[in-house]
Amino acid sequence: MKVLITPTSLSKQPDHPALDPLRQAGAEITVNPYGRPMAPDELIEALDGVEGVIAGLDSFTEEVFAAADSLRVIARYGVGYDRIDLEAAQRAEVRVTNAPGANGHSVAELALGLMFAVARQIPQTSSAVAAGQWPRFQGIELAGRRLGVLGLGFIGRGLARMASGIGMDVCGFDPGLTEEQIRGFGVTPAGQDEIFSSCDVLSLHIPLNEHTRHLVSAQRIAGMPQGGIIINTARGGLIDEQAAAEALDAGQLHGIGLDAYETEPPTGSPLVRHPRVVATPHSGAHSEESVARTASAAVENLLAAMRGEEPPSPIV
Repeated sequence: MKVLITPTSLSKQPDHPALDPLRQAGAEITVNPYGRPMAPDELIEALDGVEGVIAGLDSFTEEVFAAADSLRVIARYGVGYDRIDLEAAQRAEVRVTNAPGANGHSVAELALGLMFAVARQIPQTSSAVAAGQWPRFQGIELAGRRLGVLGLGFIGRGLARMASGIGMDVCGFDPGLTEEQIRGFGVTPAGQDEIFSSCDVLSLHIPLNEHTRHLVSAQRIAGMPQGGIIINTARGGLIDEQAAAEALDAGQLHGIGLDAYETEPPTGSPLVRHPRVVATPHSGAHSEESVARTASAAVENLLAAMRGEEPPSPIV
């Protein structure tokens, strides 16, 4: 059995203990050599003879499935699967799984860290001091402000708990949950439009699809309270990056914290070099604990599917 490991954090650690069950099952392990998500042409070459993939944010297109004759299982190293053509996977009879919750706490912590970093401009002041300056940037406090959480899965709920702990008023929206369920998480239910119009801080924890692409549009940003903050640790296409940059220039937004971008790496993004943006390299799940949990969950899914059993977290 040949297994390809593509997540950048895990590819750097091919001897990670979480991969031991693969080795014990006799798997030949190969890794992503690029240090970034793999493109379709790169996957096609790497998938020769591969039966299982522990997949990061790589693009598994119809062309990839058509060329990967040996492929039987893709075990996503994380939650989202918008970069996998599920219809093509089904036609090719390839099982697809994910690992919900495994990286939730780690991503929620980064979202909270980005909130603090943007509110107080921590990276900017640190760089200024390192350059010999002694600036007096004026930040804002998060306590007492209203946080709107779009998407209340493991990550969104985790952030809601943390934000409540520092004195924020937390409201949330999730179309898959009832108002009673949302209240059960200690979150005030609110409509999507209400979140945009009334929340000082907006944090995104939703999938990217045809309905959510550029959900954070110029119109919605203009309707946010003056001096708002936007945090995105989910998917880059959720934000209209050009509209967001213009809102920063106009003073409509205090700042933005990003861990996801429309194109990754974001070489052409109008946001990453903006002085009011704190940018991290899609590293929300890159903690020691998260790598171990997520890798273990992906390995369990992959091995179960390879044995012909129902995996713990199936998608198709």
